[in-house]
Amino acid sequence: MKRTLLAVTLSALAASAAMAQSTIKIGEINSYKAQPAFLEPYKKGWELAQDEINKAGGVNGKKLETIFRDDNGNPGDAVRVAEELLAREKVALLSGTFLSNIGLALGDFAKQRKVLFIASEPLSDKMTWGNGNAYTYRLRASTYMQTTMLVPEAAKLNKKRWGIVYPNYEYGQSAANSFKKLLIAAQPAGGVEFVEQAAPLGKIDAGAVTQALLDAKVDAIFNVTFGTDLQKFVREGNTRGLFKDRPVVSLLSGEPEYLDTLKDETPTGWLVTGYPWQDINTPEHKAFREAYLAKYKDHPRLGSVVGYATVKSIAAMLKKANSTDVAKMQAAMKNLSVDSPFGKITWRAQDNQSTMGAYVGRLAQKDGKGVMVNWRYVDGKDVQPTDEEVKRLRPAQ
Repeated sequence: MKRTLLAVTLSALAASAAMAQSTIKIGEINSYKAQPAFLEPYKKGWELAQDEINKAGGVNGKKLETIFRDDNGNPGDAVRVAEELLAREKVALLSGTFLSNIGLALGDFAKQRKVLFIASEPLSDKMTWGNGNAYTYRLRASTYMQTTMLVPEAAKLNKKRWGIVYPNYEYGQSAANSFKKLLIAAQPAGGVEFVEQAAPLGKIDAGAVTQALLDAKVDAIFNVTFGTDLQKFVREGNTRGLFKDRPVVSLLSGEPEYLDTLKDETPTGWLVTGYPWQDINTPEHKAFREAYLAKYKDHPRLGSVVGYATVKSIAAMLKKANSTDVAKMQAAMKNLSVDSPFGKITWRAQDNQSTMGAYVGRLAQKDGKGVMVNWRYVDGKDVQPTDEEVKRLRPAQ
C-alpha cells in the first residue's frame, strides 16, 4: 500500500513538473473585487489574448499560464501575494495592478527582488519617472500623457479660475499636479488660479464638493474622479446646475466602464479621454471587437483592451527574449514593438513606458446612453517629454 501511495505521489510530482516545464507562468495581481467595473472586462480581454496565443502554439513552444490573485485594494496585500507567486508558483514575471499606490508598491518590490513587473493600468507619473526602475514597465498612457492630450483645448477656453476634483491618493494627486503644471505653461498670459477639492477614494461627499465649487465661483472644472465617485459627482452637479455654462475637462470619463452606468445622466459637452468602442473601425480594432463579442456576447470596455494588450506585450517580449531569464527579458523589452487593438505600440527604452495612446472627444447622449463624439486618437508617442526631461525625472539606473 505504501509503495502504491509513493508511486502515485511521485507520478503526480512528475506530472506537475512536466506541466511547469511546458508552460510559462505569469503572476497577475489586481484589485478584482474592489474595482470590478474595469477589471472584470480586463480579465476577459486578458483571457481572450491568452487563448489566441495558446491556440496558435504558445510562445517558444510553451503555453502561457496566468495565476490570478486579488490584492484587496491594499498595497501590503499586493506585496504579500507577489511573494507567494514567486515562492510557491514560480512565476516568470509579475503583471497587473489598477490603483497607482499598489502599482508603486509592486514596482518597488520588483526592484528589490529583481523580478520583471509589467504594470498594465496604474497611471501615476511616478511609475516610470520618480519611482521608475529597470524592472518596472507600464502599458497605459500616464496622467501626464493623458493630461497633455487635454490641456491645449483647456487653454483655449482662457478660463482663469479652475476647480479641480480628484480622488485623494496617488493617481488623483498625480493628475492634478500634471494639469496645473501644463495649464500654467500653456496659458501664462492671463494667469490661472486653482480651487482644489480632494475626496477620499470611493467616498466622495459629492454634495459638499459641488457646493464648494459653486461657492468658489469657478470658471471651469478639471475632473479626475471615476467609478462610483464620478457617478455621485455627476448626479449632484447635474442637480445643482454646476455644469450649466461651465466647461468641464475630464480624465477617463469617456470610458464605457463609466458611461454604461451614467446612462441618461451623462453630462454633455465634457472634453474627455475615453474609448468609443462602437465607432473605431480600424482593421486591428474591428478584429479585436469581433473576437471579443463572439467570445463573451458583450461589448469590450477599455479594461478589455488593456488586459488584451498586456498579454500580447508579454508574449511578444517572451518570443523576442526566447528565455525567462530576467536580464534577457529586460533586453527584449527595450523598444519592443507590439500590435494592439489601438495599432502598433512601442515600449520605450528611455523610461519603460509604452506608447499606447488614448481617444479624446466630447461626451454626448444617444438613445439614453452616454457616448463619445467628435473623437480622435492621440498616439502616446506624441505626448512624451523630451529625453533630457525624462533623464531628469527618472532615477539613475
